[in-house]
Amino acid sequence: MLSDKLECVLFDLDGTLVDTAPDFIYILNKLLVNHSRTAIHAEEITSRVSNGARALIEYAFEIDHKHEDFPDLLSQLLELYGDKINATESTLYPGIEDLLDTLNANKIPWGVVTNKAALYAERLLAELNILTNCAVLVCPDHVQNRKPSPEPILLACEKLECCTTRTVYIGDHLRDIVAAQESQTISIAAAYGYLGPGAQAEDWNADFIARTPSMIYKILESIQFR
Repeated sequence: MLSDKLECVLFDLDGTLVDTAPDFIYILNKLLVNHSRTAIHAEEITSRVSNGARALIEYAFEIDHKHEDFPDLLSQLLELYGDKINATESTLYPGIEDLLDTLNANKIPWGVVTNKAALYAERLLAELNILTNCAVLVCPDHVQNRKPSPEPILLACEKLECCTTRTVYIGDHLRDIVAAQESQTISIAAAYGYLGPGAQAEDWNADFIARTPSMIYKILESIQFR
């Protein structure tokens, strides 16, 4: 049973709530082929999805953000992504739908705090039919500083009128855990997500580690709130 002291649960989006890798594998390789380059292995893309579109361009085209071609390539990738959302291959991770249903049934608000732009985040959540029940969505558009700054999580808590120490934040990247720690929320590392090459969730000092999405509910049940 969930504690009545649990006020809200916040999720990162890519690699935590939703498996968005299939969309990024498709659009990045399409962009590479459009530029007469060889497509790269799905695993190489998947492990870097949480780092965002800019990092994918840098990796795939072996350039940095200062390169003269970078802005145009990024624009092309985002245009492809915008089109892909209309026929998204992204899915909720197994067990996440049941978790959200349980939170809804217990009247515990849940939301998303992501570094994905609102234009894409809103459309993706709508395509997956979970936007209506999402109590808050905080994107870089809504704050001055994105994660790992605590600002987005603090804004979400403010909007929901939730106490940070009774809020749980779940994410699959070190920046998520840092943001949770600095906002004084309880952190769960989503070790099933896109950790990145060589990354180990054990190194992040999260309060808890979820090896699978189904572990999240058990962790929520076990938390002893102050």
